[in-house]
Amino acid sequence: MPAPTTAIQPTRHEDFPEWYQQVIAAADLAENSEVRGCMVIKPWGFGLWERMQQTLDRMFKQTGHENAYFPLFIPLSYLEKEAAHVEGFAKECAVVTHHRLEAGPDGKLMPAGELTEPLVVRPTSETIIGAAYARWVQSYRDLPILINQWANVVRWEMRPRLFLRTAEFLWQEGHTAHETAAEAREETERMLAVYERFAREFLALPVLTGEKSESERFPGADRTLCIEAMVQDRKAVQAGTSHDLGQNFAKAAGIKFLGRDNQEAFAYTTSWGVSTRLIGTLVMAHSDDDGLVLPPRIAPAQVVILPVTPKEDTRTAVLEACDRLAAELESREFAGERIRVRIDKRDRQGGAKTWEWIKKGVPIRVEIGPRDLASGTVLTARRDLAPKEKTSYAATEFAEKVPSILAEMQENLYQRALAFREAHTRKIDTREEFYAFFTPARPDKPEIHGGFAWTHWCGDPAVEEQIKADLKVTIRCLPFEHDGPGTCPFTGKPSPQRVFWAKSY
Repeated sequence: MPAPTTAIQPTRHEDFPEWYQQVIAAADLAENSEVRGCMVIKPWGFGLWERMQQTLDRMFKQTGHENAYFPLFIPLSYLEKEAAHVEGFAKECAVVTHHRLEAGPDGKLMPAGELTEPLVVRPTSETIIGAAYARWVQSYRDLPILINQWANVVRWEMRPRLFLRTAEFLWQEGHTAHETAAEAREETERMLAVYERFAREFLALPVLTGEKSESERFPGADRTLCIEAMVQDRKAVQAGTSHDLGQNFAKAAGIKFLGRDNQEAFAYTTSWGVSTRLIGTLVMAHSDDDGLVLPPRIAPAQVVILPVTPKEDTRTAVLEACDRLAAELESREFAGERIRVRIDKRDRQGGAKTWEWIKKGVPIRVEIGPRDLASGTVLTARRDLAPKEKTSYAATEFAEKVPSILAEMQENLYQRALAFREAHTRKIDTREEFYAFFTPARPDKPEIHGGFAWTHWCGDPAVEEQIKADLKVTIRCLPFEHDGPGTCPFTGKPSPQRVFWAKSY
């Protein structure tokens, strides 16, 4: 059997789900824990989440939001106040019914001390936060409330997959309350625009923006807006959502205020969030058959310096040169932030260290050894190019060039992902072409097929349900930008606009 030509086996085209798992393992991002459906996020993976968190937190605060924290446990009666909400999450809820453990007759610990009311482990916080807002809001002068929470949530997942679907995951959830419907609508759209900008500028992800159909809407919302990304098996990932909740949750929680007209009114509320699912999206959108590929703006380290020290008598000089280069790089900025640098001084073979950083997706690798010191050069490699493609720079010039190299890489990854999405998006006007687009030519072969279908739809939910049953394809969004009315290819009825359909995670 010939030796593998790529670091990750199987390749994307051979078995995409297994390739995804292997990329995560090779990059040391996360692993499954002893608790089924839950994961351990390892330092490199958590470093990615920290970069996302820090960036988004700054963007939220620039739009006037503050951070707060609310309870992990939600009384069951709170969920029951909003019927559509509890129905939407009922099958995913983890419930606490007892408050202590006692030893049984056989010595094993048994739950004891039954609670007077069961507590639901937070699947999302609209109801518990709504109860707080009901206490805080008395007058229109108390509005708006603009709060974000960084937290973990639990949604009992039967088919877990690292980062994409886990029983417990990390996220942020914004919750706001407003005086008027127009203000709530504006907030919903503003926060979607924040997510879109973050995805494009930091994650190098081209995303579609639009509204969810009624069947895909957040339980209890009037409108759900979303950003949708395409990954390399041509499926969609819902990368972020922003919900206009109208007065539904305010009425359930009793968020009332005395208006400017001296009449009592219910507030208008919103919620919006993204989660560690973004890490999975990033992996599937940019990585290759040698491992993870990270856009420079989100990478925990943008440059890794690899000392080459074959002889002990040159080790000190090489390490000192590495320290000088790291200090010079860290004094420079890329995209308004200091360049993030690591020096890998571990006592490991050079080839093993190089491949470890390739698999971790660090944007730029730099090698410095005795020969480089003698010639006054550094040998570099970019993660968006082939592993063996290297460039030599004069040591005195390299640090100055790094910001422009990182900028070029960031744009390159975005354009690459955009070209992939455009190549696999099709405008479709017949039912036959639509079904063929989402049907593998050879069902016995796990080939990648499909993509985004841009197709008219009359608005009938029964059409959605039938297509979902037949093809496991759903409407990803009703895009804000479209080419106007037409004819639905499934019913022959008038259609107000084209919508995007895809298989999804």
